[in-house]
Amino acid sequence: MPKDRDARKLRTVRHLRVRKKVVGSPERPRLCVFRSLKFIYAQVIDDAKGHTLAYASSKETGGEGGTSVKPKLADSVAVGKLVAERARAQGVTQVVFDRGGYKYHGRVKALADAARAGGLEF
Repeated sequence: MPKDRDARKLRTVRHLRVRKKVVGSPERPRLCVFRSLKFIYAQVIDDAKGHTLAYASSKETGGEGGTSVKPKLADSVAVGKLVAERARAQGVTQVVFDRGGYKYHGRVKALADAARAGGLEF
C-alpha cells in the first residue's frame, strides 16, 4: 500500500479514537479542524442537531498565505480568528476542541491559539 494512503487511514483511526471522547453539545459545540496540504478548515458543530454553527477556511482568508516565510501558519492564525468571530456572532463562547486526528502542533496549534485569542474558551 502506498505510504500516503496508509497515513490517511491511520489519521482516520486516530480521529475516530478522539471522537469517542469529544462530543459537541448545544452548550459546548465542537470546534473541528481539517488540514489538507494547501488549506486548513475549521467548523463549529452542534452534534446533538448535526448542524454547523460557524465555519472558516483558508480559502476565504486569502488562500496560500502571501509572501511571508510560513504562509500556511499565517493562514491558520487567520482562520482561527475568523471562526472565533463567527462563533461569537452565533452566541457561542465555549467549545470542545477536536484536532481531527492530527498532532497538536504547527498549523493545528496555531489555529487553536488564534481561536482562544478570538474569544473562544476550551
